[in-house]
Amino acid sequence: MNIERVDPASKAAGRLIAMSDAYMAALYPAESNHMLSVDALLQDNVILLGCYMDGQLAACGAVTILFDDDEQLSYGEIKRVFVPDEFRGRGLSKHIMRALEDHLLDQDIHVVRLETGIRQPEALGLYFRLGYAERAAFGEYEEDPLSVFMEKILSA
Repeated sequence: MNIERVDPASKAAGRLIAMSDAYMAALYPAESNHMLSVDALLQDNVILLGCYMDGQLAACGAVTILFDDDEQLSYGEIKRVFVPDEFRGRGLSKHIMRALEDHLLDQDIHVVRLETGIRQPEALGLYFRLGYAERAAFGEYEEDPLSVFMEKILSA
């Protein structure tokens, strides 16, 4: 297993992004899906990481660095964590999450947030196991009965 930065416009990333879009569209209405587009993933404040197994992109996850005007702090927002069916159950999402958190710490950012859906018990379980706690909606989000908002304070 190898985790490295991935070009969001690459064919391999495009495959996982399309699979993720289809998966989320099957679970939630469009107004409850808050995924970053490829163009958004290409921005300077975003990094997309991929986990490779035997040369194949087996998982991905992104983090975008944002600023909260109300709290006067920079934070990372986890986006696009996805593992295709054939690679699930191997702990890849946990490795991607840890690599994204390490990236934030390298940038001296100690607050990480995310939004996920209520119909993803595996994702919710992972985030709780990794120390994330529920919180109110943040940033541009509005409260949504299909969303769960979470936060974690990172320490070196």
